[in-house]
Amino acid sequence: MEISRVAVVGFGTMGSGIAQTFAQSGFAVVAVDADENALRKGMDAITSGPFGLRKLMEKGKLTQEQMQEILSRITTATKLDEAVRSADFVVEAIFEDLETKKRVFRELDAFAPKHAILASNTSTLSITALAAATSRPDKVVGMHFFNPPQVMKLVEVVRGLQTSEETVKLVRELVAKLGKTPVICADVPGFIANRVGIIAILEAIRLYEQGNASAEDIDTAMKLGYNWPMGPLELADLIGLDVLLNIAETLHRETGNAGYHPPTLLRRLVAAGYLGRKVGRGFYAY
Repeated sequence: MEISRVAVVGFGTMGSGIAQTFAQSGFAVVAVDADENALRKGMDAITSGPFGLRKLMEKGKLTQEQMQEILSRITTATKLDEAVRSADFVVEAIFEDLETKKRVFRELDAFAPKHAILASNTSTLSITALAAATSRPDKVVGMHFFNPPQVMKLVEVVRGLQTSEETVKLVRELVAKLGKTPVICADVPGFIANRVGIIAILEAIRLYEQGNASAEDIDTAMKLGYNWPMGPLELADLIGLDVLLNIAETLHRETGNAGYHPPTLLRRLVAAGYLGRKVGRGFYAY
């Protein structure tokens, strides 16, 4: 199947980054969000954000004409039915709540063409459960980008119980067209990267919470000792502490592994509104 028209549902940090990634690769993109302010912020991020097109232009990686051409490929909408009615491929990128996502997938199934693939950017939730909300479970797949999608090379392609091999093959090829590297994973909690990485981040938070080392020294130890490009507490701030807490709670619930139990400090930081880079304060001040 030829994919040329893409819809992105949810236009927050991940949704806008995913839309930019598709547009930079030549796809026509419709971004949909019920909140008009979110649409404006998303387009601002694509144009002028820290990973946006102006930054690429300043680095000599884009011309002004190329930037305008990419922006011309992105349109926005507030109504889901209008946004997906001619889509070949839909990526859902709303917040991590299973029941809300299932409702969206039921609507996507009703509004999108029968040939359209429905993908979710969920980082932890069941693709099989989302697929069961549709009449096309063979065409539902996980497509988990990492933050920021414009920069990070990895995309986890997650096969639900009824996802067809044809769908997995198509999405794997699509990821390559985006200049990313796909990995294929079964529909298990946390998939691959979060299943391994979140437990390390949470353990780093516990070390800091217990006063065993400073945030800087914990991050330096992992960068120099394990060759991580970014320390675990820096990474937590980049992910967003609210997002991290949600992932940890889901993994703890789904796996029963005590290692995923969120540290008290993480809960307190989220309660205080210290969510990381996006608000200017988390484990570090920005």
